[in-house]
Amino acid sequence: MTEYGRGPGPQPWHPQDPLYGDGGWEGQQAPDGHQPAYGGQPQQYHPQQPQHPQYDDWNQQPQPGYGHEQYPYYDEQGHQQQYPGHTQQPYPEHGGWDASGGHGQMPYGADPGDPYGRQPDYYGAEDSYPPPQPPGHGHPEAEPEHEAPPEEEDHAFFAGGGDDEDDEGHEVQSRRERRLKGNKPGKKGRKGRNGVACLVVVLVLGGGIGTVGYFGYKFYQNRFAPAPDYTGDGIDQTVSVEIPKGAGGWDIGNRLKQAGVVKSAEAFVHAQSDIPGGNGIQAGAYLLKKQMSAASAVRMMLDPKSQRYVIVKPGERNAHVYEDIDKKLALSAGTTRKVAEEEYDNLGMPAWAQKSGEMKDPLEGFLFPGSYPAAKGMKPDTLLKQMVAQATSKYDAYGLTAKARSLGLKNAFQLVTVASLVQAEGKTHDDFRKMAEVVYNRLKPTNTETNQLLQFDSTYNYIQGTSNIRISLKEIQSNTSPYNTYKYKGLPPGPIGNPGEDALKAALNPTHDGWIYFVATDGVNNTEFAKTYAEFKQLKEKFDASSGN
Repeated sequence: MTEYGRGPGPQPWHPQDPLYGDGGWEGQQAPDGHQPAYGGQPQQYHPQQPQHPQYDDWNQQPQPGYGHEQYPYYDEQGHQQQYPGHTQQPYPEHGGWDASGGHGQMPYGADPGDPYGRQPDYYGAEDSYPPPQPPGHGHPEAEPEHEAPPEEEDHAFFAGGGDDEDDEGHEVQSRRERRLKGNKPGKKGRKGRNGVACLVVVLVLGGGIGTVGYFGYKFYQNRFAPAPDYTGDGIDQTVSVEIPKGAGGWDIGNRLKQAGVVKSAEAFVHAQSDIPGGNGIQAGAYLLKKQMSAASAVRMMLDPKSQRYVIVKPGERNAHVYEDIDKKLALSAGTTRKVAEEEYDNLGMPAWAQKSGEMKDPLEGFLFPGSYPAAKGMKPDTLLKQMVAQATSKYDAYGLTAKARSLGLKNAFQLVTVASLVQAEGKTHDDFRKMAEVVYNRLKPTNTETNQLLQFDSTYNYIQGTSNIRISLKEIQSNTSPYNTYKYKGLPPGPIGNPGEDALKAALNPTHDGWIYFVATDGVNNTEFAKTYAEFKQLKEKFDASSGN
């Protein structure tokens, strides 16, 4: 057989051939009106052009031997043979055009230039076309040709080669192969550029993978990994941290992280939620160690010993508050007092506050009782401003100006002074309202019991800086300070301490039972009240008996 398996050769064309029965090659039943492709005549391959079925007429009837066509074969000498028992139907060949307009098949003879009468090989040459294929058994249709980018298809990295022989192979490949595969001859000059391109692609891909890996790791750390945290109870270094009011767990954690106490705010928040009562951390200043575990920090902040506050107690005098601020802020003695005197106008005092030369401290009565964070490194005026702001807020909330007039006072400043007296003389909450009535009754012009003299030991102790309850008559008569209410009628020049809210409420709402005298009969906590001088003498005798006077 020939190269294509259908030419003359030693093997016959037999029905067992894979292509036996193909309709286009007389092997299948043809539809009505279709003539055998070769008219039952032996047909040879002519390589110059593909074969076309011949038709004499579109309306030609089926042949009488339909289904029993004769199949030719060739013997070893190349003579045509027929299978017995079948009648061959002649099919005339036509040259030129048939009635339907189709072109008739033109026979080809042997090449006159070939002395041996051999047929020329039209398929082995470089410029040849593919050989004809039997209908229905041809190769699949090739996809449309697309010209591939030369940089990608020629580079050794993708082609599997890198020497010059590859380029020579591309140069000599046939036109048919180039047409089917879309390959073009390679160029040596492109290899260097393609190598750089591949290197850039590798670097870009590597950088992209690294970036994705980094952010993936960070995402995992943020979502699933434990938060960074120190271990242990911290190192020997300490630091003061101020926690403002309303601060939540994240705010506290960030402040501790900035101060070097904990390693991360996340760890602190987790520890705060795990430890019972951890959410009860109060605003204030705390003395903590550096590099503590989050759990240790939470436990220490829950311990009152770690809190750093300046605590103003109800009735406490400014002199004591100044000393406490100096100690908490590690300042030299007298620093805060000096700041209070120099920065009075910048501390936010209310407009109705008074300042006179007779006053011992114009800031007295305006450092409202409470707890104020006092972290090391803070300035004294920062704390003083907080205390004044708190007092102003409270006083404004109670409407002191309007209340003062209804109580027979001139202004809100006098009402604060009354509240400071109630705070200083009263011992219990029940005493405060009675004590306020005593003050108002003694200030009345109609007072004939004391003639508008308050006669309070607390005012004398204020100018002395003491808290004695045993003051001699000689000491009282010899002291000329305007705060000496045994000698001067009316209220002292200003408050004698910082009244608390209970004393302030009592000053705003005194009793109306006629109390005008009082005596601390036990000298400490038990205060008794009287409406007449005779009752007062009885209380005084009780006091003398208890004190051994």
